[in-house]
Amino acid sequence: MIKLEVVGEAATVAAVGKLLDDDDDVGYVTITGATRAGHAVALATVHPRAVDQLVGQLHRLGVPDAQIALMRVEVIGRSSGGTGEAGLVWEDVLGLAARNSRPIARYLAFMLAAGVIACFGVILYSEILIVGAMAISPDLLPITAVGVGLVDRRLRLAGRALTTLVIGMAFASAAAAVSAFTQDRFGRIPAKFNIDSTVLVGLTDVSNETIVVALAAGAAGMLALETRASSGVGVAVSVTTIPAAAYLGVALGLGETGAAWGALAVLGVNVAMMVLAAAGTLMLQRALARRAGGKRALERRDGGA
Repeated sequence: MIKLEVVGEAATVAAVGKLLDDDDDVGYVTITGATRAGHAVALATVHPRAVDQLVGQLHRLGVPDAQIALMRVEVIGRSSGGTGEAGLVWEDVLGLAARNSRPIARYLAFMLAAGVIACFGVILYSEILIVGAMAISPDLLPITAVGVGLVDRRLRLAGRALTTLVIGMAFASAAAAVSAFTQDRFGRIPAKFNIDSTVLVGLTDVSNETIVVALAAGAAGMLALETRASSGVGVAVSVTTIPAAAYLGVALGLGETGAAWGALAVLGVNVAMMVLAAAGTLMLQRALARRAGGKRALERRDGGA
Protein backbone atom coordinates (compact mmCIF):
# COMPACT_ATOMS: atom_id res chain seq x y z
CA MET A 1 0.00 0.00 0.00
CA ILE A 2 0.94 3.65 -0.40
CA LYS A 3 0.82 6.06 2.51
CA LEU A 4 -0.33 9.52 1.40
CA GLU A 5 0.30 12.73 3.32
CA VAL A 6 -0.96 16.13 2.20
CA VAL A 7 -0.25 19.37 4.04
CA GLY A 8 -1.63 22.82 3.35
CA GLU A 9 -4.19 25.41 4.31
CA ALA A 10 -7.09 24.02 6.31
CA ALA A 11 -9.71 24.76 3.62
CA THR A 12 -7.68 23.02 0.92
CA VAL A 13 -6.96 20.03 3.15
CA ALA A 14 -10.67 19.76 3.95
CA ALA A 15 -11.39 19.52 0.21
CA VAL A 16 -8.63 16.92 -0.06
CA GLY A 17 -10.26 14.92 2.74
CA LYS A 18 -13.58 14.86 0.92
CA LEU A 19 -11.86 13.78 -2.29
CA LEU A 20 -10.12 10.94 -0.46
CA ASP A 21 -13.29 9.83 1.32
CA ASP A 22 -15.13 9.54 -2.00
CA ASP A 23 -12.48 7.22 -3.51
CA ASP A 24 -13.02 3.48 -3.02
CA ASP A 25 -9.27 2.86 -3.39
CA VAL A 26 -8.48 5.08 -0.40
CA GLY A 27 -8.87 4.14 3.25
CA TYR A 28 -8.05 5.28 6.78
CA VAL A 29 -8.52 8.95 5.92
CA THR A 30 -7.53 11.24 8.77
CA ILE A 31 -7.27 15.02 9.01
CA THR A 32 -5.34 16.57 11.88
CA GLY A 33 -4.38 20.11 12.75
CA ALA A 34 -0.88 21.42 12.09
CA THR A 35 1.26 23.51 14.42
CA ARG A 36 1.07 26.34 11.91
CA ALA A 37 -2.14 28.30 12.37
CA GLY A 38 -4.76 27.79 9.67
CA HIS A 39 -3.08 24.66 8.29
CA ALA A 40 -3.87 20.95 8.49
CA VAL A 41 -2.55 17.54 7.46
CA ALA A 42 -4.47 14.80 5.61
CA LEU A 43 -3.32 11.18 5.96
CA ALA A 44 -4.60 8.13 4.08
CA THR A 45 -3.62 4.78 2.62
CA VAL A 46 -4.04 4.42 -1.14
CA HIS A 47 -4.02 1.38 -3.39
CA PRO A 48 -1.06 1.66 -5.80
CA ARG A 49 -3.32 1.48 -8.86
CA ALA A 50 -5.07 4.70 -7.81
CA VAL A 51 -2.06 6.84 -6.89
CA ASP A 52 -1.33 8.46 -10.26
CA GLN A 53 -4.94 9.47 -10.88
CA LEU A 54 -5.29 10.73 -7.32
CA VAL A 55 -2.16 12.89 -7.58
CA GLY A 56 -3.60 14.46 -10.71
CA GLN A 57 -6.81 15.28 -8.82
CA LEU A 58 -4.79 16.83 -6.00
CA HIS A 59 -3.00 19.04 -8.51
CA ARG A 60 -6.36 20.20 -9.85
CA LEU A 61 -7.32 21.18 -6.29
CA GLY A 62 -4.26 23.42 -6.23
CA VAL A 63 -2.01 21.21 -4.11
CA PRO A 64 1.63 21.48 -5.31
CA ASP A 65 4.05 18.56 -5.35
CA ALA A 66 5.96 20.03 -2.42
CA GLN A 67 2.93 19.47 -0.18
CA ILE A 68 2.35 15.85 -1.24
CA ALA A 69 4.32 12.95 0.26
CA LEU A 70 4.02 9.35 -0.90
CA MET A 71 5.54 6.45 1.04
CA ARG A 72 5.41 2.77 0.11
CA VAL A 73 4.31 0.68 3.09
CA GLU A 74 4.83 -3.07 3.24
CA VAL A 75 1.71 -4.84 4.49
CA ILE A 76 2.44 -7.52 7.07
CA GLY A 77 0.20 -10.56 7.14
CA ARG A 78 -2.73 -11.32 4.88
CA SER A 79 -4.17 -8.35 3.04
CA SER A 80 -7.90 -7.81 3.29
CA GLY A 81 -8.36 -7.47 -0.44
CA GLY A 82 -6.70 -8.25 -3.73
CA THR A 83 -3.56 -10.20 -4.33
CA GLY A 84 -1.21 -7.78 -2.67
CA GLU A 85 0.49 -6.92 -5.96
CA ALA A 86 2.48 -3.71 -5.58
CA GLY A 87 1.44 -2.24 -8.92
CA LEU A 88 3.01 0.54 -10.96
CA VAL A 89 3.09 3.96 -9.31
CA TRP A 90 4.21 6.42 -11.95
CA GLU A 91 5.05 9.20 -9.51
CA ASP A 92 7.36 6.77 -7.70
CA VAL A 93 9.05 5.68 -10.94
CA LEU A 94 9.57 9.30 -12.01
CA GLY A 95 11.10 10.19 -8.67
CA LEU A 96 13.52 7.28 -8.86
CA ALA A 97 14.47 8.15 -12.42
CA ALA A 98 15.19 11.76 -11.50
CA ARG A 99 17.49 10.66 -8.66
CA ASN A 100 19.22 8.00 -10.76
CA SER A 101 19.88 10.30 -13.70
CA ARG A 102 22.58 12.35 -11.96
CA PRO A 103 26.27 11.35 -11.92
CA ILE A 104 26.80 11.64 -8.17
CA ALA A 105 30.23 10.91 -6.70
CA ARG A 106 29.19 7.59 -5.17
CA TYR A 107 27.98 6.29 -8.54
CA LEU A 108 31.27 7.22 -10.19
CA ALA A 109 33.27 5.65 -7.36
CA PHE A 110 31.40 2.37 -7.77
CA MET A 111 31.99 2.42 -11.54
CA LEU A 112 35.71 3.02 -11.01
CA ALA A 113 35.92 0.12 -8.58
CA ALA A 114 33.95 -2.12 -10.95
CA GLY A 115 36.31 -1.25 -13.79
CA VAL A 116 39.43 -2.15 -11.78
CA ILE A 117 37.99 -5.44 -10.51
CA ALA A 118 36.66 -6.44 -13.93
CA CYS A 119 40.06 -5.62 -15.47
CA PHE A 120 41.68 -8.28 -13.32
CA GLY A 121 38.80 -10.61 -14.15
CA VAL A 122 39.46 -10.21 -17.88
CA ILE A 123 43.24 -10.55 -17.61
CA LEU A 124 43.06 -13.57 -15.30
CA TYR A 125 40.06 -15.14 -17.07
CA SER A 126 38.36 -15.07 -13.66
CA GLU A 127 34.58 -15.32 -13.77
CA ILE A 128 34.41 -14.71 -10.01
CA LEU A 129 36.13 -11.33 -10.30
CA ILE A 130 33.92 -10.31 -13.23
CA VAL A 131 30.78 -11.27 -11.29
CA GLY A 132 32.11 -9.29 -8.32
CA ALA A 133 32.54 -6.25 -10.54
CA MET A 134 29.00 -6.65 -11.85
CA ALA A 135 27.69 -6.87 -8.28
CA ILE A 136 28.97 -3.41 -7.33
CA SER A 137 28.19 -1.70 -10.62
CA PRO A 138 25.16 0.64 -10.40
CA ASP A 139 24.73 1.03 -14.18
CA LEU A 140 21.18 -0.37 -13.98
CA LEU A 141 20.00 2.92 -12.43
CA PRO A 142 20.75 5.35 -15.29
CA ILE A 143 19.73 2.74 -17.87
CA THR A 144 16.22 2.53 -16.43
CA ALA A 145 16.13 6.31 -16.00
CA VAL A 146 16.71 6.70 -19.74
CA GLY A 147 13.77 4.37 -20.38
CA VAL A 148 11.51 6.35 -18.05
CA GLY A 149 12.47 9.63 -19.72
CA LEU A 150 11.70 8.25 -23.18
CA VAL A 151 8.33 6.77 -22.18
CA ASP A 152 7.20 9.97 -20.48
CA ARG A 153 8.68 12.12 -23.27
CA ARG A 154 10.95 13.91 -20.82
CA LEU A 155 13.88 14.31 -23.15
CA ARG A 156 15.94 16.32 -20.66
CA LEU A 157 15.62 13.50 -18.13
CA ALA A 158 16.51 10.88 -20.74
CA GLY A 159 19.46 12.93 -21.96
CA ARG A 160 20.77 13.54 -18.46
CA ALA A 161 20.49 9.85 -17.59
CA LEU A 162 22.20 8.82 -20.83
CA THR A 163 25.03 11.24 -20.11
CA THR A 164 25.37 9.77 -16.62
CA LEU A 165 25.49 6.27 -18.08
CA VAL A 166 28.13 7.22 -20.67
CA ILE A 167 30.26 8.93 -18.01
CA GLY A 168 29.99 5.89 -15.75
CA MET A 169 30.98 3.49 -18.53
CA ALA A 170 33.87 5.79 -19.46
CA PHE A 171 35.03 5.74 -15.84
CA ALA A 172 34.89 1.93 -15.73
CA SER A 173 36.76 1.55 -19.03
CA ALA A 174 39.32 4.19 -18.07
CA ALA A 175 39.96 2.46 -14.74
CA ALA A 176 40.46 -0.84 -16.57
CA ALA A 177 42.74 0.82 -19.13
CA VAL A 178 44.95 2.45 -16.49
CA SER A 179 45.12 -0.78 -14.53
CA ALA A 180 46.03 -2.86 -17.60
CA PHE A 181 48.58 -0.30 -18.79
CA THR A 182 50.25 -0.18 -15.38
CA GLN A 183 50.39 -3.95 -15.08
CA ASP A 184 51.84 -4.20 -18.57
CA ARG A 185 54.57 -1.65 -17.82
CA PHE A 186 55.59 -3.51 -14.68
CA GLY A 187 55.45 -6.91 -16.34
CA ARG A 188 52.49 -8.14 -14.28
CA ILE A 189 50.34 -9.34 -17.19
CA PRO A 190 50.25 -13.19 -17.08
CA ALA A 191 52.21 -14.78 -19.91
CA LYS A 192 49.21 -16.90 -20.84
CA PHE A 193 46.96 -13.89 -21.41
CA ASN A 194 45.79 -13.38 -24.98
CA ILE A 195 43.47 -10.49 -25.83
CA ASP A 196 42.08 -12.55 -28.72
CA SER A 197 41.41 -15.64 -26.59
CA THR A 198 38.24 -17.59 -27.38
CA VAL A 199 37.35 -17.29 -23.70
CA LEU A 200 36.73 -13.58 -24.29
CA VAL A 201 35.19 -13.78 -27.76
CA GLY A 202 31.71 -12.90 -26.47
CA LEU A 203 33.01 -9.48 -25.43
CA THR A 204 33.98 -8.47 -28.95
CA ASP A 205 31.38 -10.01 -31.26
CA VAL A 206 27.74 -8.91 -31.46
CA SER A 207 25.56 -12.01 -31.84
CA ASN A 208 21.92 -13.02 -31.50
CA GLU A 209 22.64 -14.04 -27.92
CA THR A 210 24.00 -10.55 -27.21
CA ILE A 211 20.75 -8.93 -28.29
CA VAL A 212 18.41 -11.41 -26.58
CA VAL A 213 20.28 -11.30 -23.26
CA ALA A 214 20.35 -7.49 -23.29
CA LEU A 215 16.61 -7.29 -24.00
CA ALA A 216 15.82 -9.70 -21.17
CA ALA A 217 18.15 -7.84 -18.82
CA GLY A 218 16.53 -4.49 -19.63
CA ALA A 219 13.03 -5.80 -18.92
CA ALA A 220 14.15 -7.45 -15.67
CA GLY A 221 15.97 -4.29 -14.64
CA MET A 222 12.88 -2.13 -15.09
CA LEU A 223 10.70 -4.50 -13.07
CA ALA A 224 13.38 -4.74 -10.37
CA LEU A 225 13.62 -0.97 -10.06
CA GLU A 226 9.87 -0.67 -9.43
CA THR A 227 9.95 -3.33 -6.70
CA ARG A 228 13.16 -2.06 -5.04
CA ALA A 229 14.96 -5.28 -6.03
CA SER A 230 17.53 -3.51 -8.20
CA SER A 231 20.45 -4.50 -5.98
CA GLY A 232 19.76 -8.18 -6.59
CA VAL A 233 18.94 -7.97 -10.30
CA GLY A 234 21.75 -5.50 -10.97
CA VAL A 235 24.25 -8.34 -11.30
CA ALA A 236 22.25 -9.93 -14.10
CA VAL A 237 21.87 -6.58 -15.86
CA SER A 238 25.57 -5.71 -15.59
CA VAL A 239 26.54 -8.96 -17.34
CA THR A 240 25.78 -7.08 -20.55
CA THR A 241 27.86 -3.98 -19.74
CA ILE A 242 30.71 -4.30 -17.24
CA PRO A 243 32.59 -7.19 -18.92
CA ALA A 244 32.52 -5.39 -22.29
CA ALA A 245 33.50 -2.06 -20.70
CA ALA A 246 36.40 -3.72 -18.88
CA TYR A 247 37.55 -5.54 -22.02
CA LEU A 248 37.41 -2.23 -23.88
CA GLY A 249 39.64 -0.67 -21.22
CA VAL A 250 42.09 -3.58 -21.18
CA ALA A 251 42.37 -3.49 -24.98
CA LEU A 252 43.06 0.25 -24.93
CA GLY A 253 45.55 -0.11 -22.09
CA LEU A 254 47.48 -2.73 -24.06
CA GLY A 255 47.27 -0.81 -27.34
CA GLU A 256 44.95 -3.32 -29.03
CA THR A 257 42.66 -0.84 -30.80
CA GLY A 258 41.10 -3.45 -33.08
CA ALA A 259 39.80 -5.47 -30.14
CA ALA A 260 38.68 -2.24 -28.47
CA TRP A 261 36.37 -1.39 -31.37
CA GLY A 262 34.68 -4.79 -31.10
CA ALA A 263 34.09 -4.35 -27.37
CA LEU A 264 32.72 -0.85 -27.95
CA ALA A 265 30.23 -2.25 -30.47
CA VAL A 266 29.08 -4.93 -28.02
CA LEU A 267 28.72 -2.36 -25.24
CA GLY A 268 26.75 0.02 -27.46
CA VAL A 269 24.35 -2.67 -28.69
CA ASN A 270 23.81 -3.97 -25.16
CA VAL A 271 22.98 -0.53 -23.78
CA ALA A 272 20.62 0.24 -26.69
CA MET A 273 18.77 -3.07 -26.29
CA MET A 274 18.44 -2.66 -22.53
CA VAL A 275 17.03 0.85 -22.85
CA LEU A 276 14.60 -0.39 -25.52
CA ALA A 277 13.45 -3.28 -23.32
CA ALA A 278 13.14 -1.09 -20.22
CA ALA A 279 11.04 1.46 -22.10
CA GLY A 280 8.91 -1.26 -23.70
CA THR A 281 8.26 -2.92 -20.34
CA LEU A 282 7.21 0.40 -18.86
CA MET A 283 4.92 1.23 -21.79
CA LEU A 284 3.21 -2.15 -21.51
CA GLN A 285 2.67 -1.69 -17.78
CA ARG A 286 1.19 1.77 -18.26
CA ALA A 287 -1.13 0.52 -20.98
CA LEU A 288 -2.35 -2.34 -18.78
CA ALA A 289 -2.79 0.00 -15.81
CA ARG A 290 -4.82 2.47 -17.87
CA ARG A 291 -6.96 -0.34 -19.25
CA ALA A 292 -7.63 -1.65 -15.75
CA GLY A 293 -8.38 1.88 -14.56
CA GLY A 294 -10.87 2.37 -17.38
CA LYS A 295 -12.64 -0.88 -16.47
CA ARG A 296 -12.89 0.16 -12.81
CA ALA A 297 -14.29 3.56 -13.75
CA LEU A 298 -16.88 1.91 -16.00
CA GLU A 299 -17.88 -0.54 -13.29
CA ARG A 300 -18.30 2.28 -10.78
CA ARG A 301 -20.39 4.29 -13.21
CA ASP A 302 -22.59 1.28 -13.96
CA GLY A 303 -22.89 0.47 -10.27
CA GLY A 304 -23.95 4.02 -9.43
CA ALA A 305 -26.53 4.13 -12.20
